[in-house]
Amino acid sequence: MSQDTLGHYLTDLGLLLKQAALDAKALAEKETDEPAHQFARGRAFAYYEVLSLMHQQARAFDIDAKDLSLHDFDPDRDLLS
Repeated sequence: MSQDTLGHYLTDLGLLLKQAALDAKALAEKETDEPAHQFARGRAFAYYEVLSLMHQQARAFDIDAKDLSLHDFDPDRDLLS
């Protein structure tokens, strides 16, 4: 696998996960049925865990968050608030 392919994969993966997380949070905020609301909140929190880990690992490996499409995203700010 080429470095270009790997880079494109990571960029796309970050972008797709970020959008899915924001969509999950929005659904949790608008869901009024309690079981569905709790499920949606759990789903949004799972994305929080994944994206928070991606941020931590990027820092540990000195990877620019921009390379993961996460430079404009903070899991704490964007998913927990």
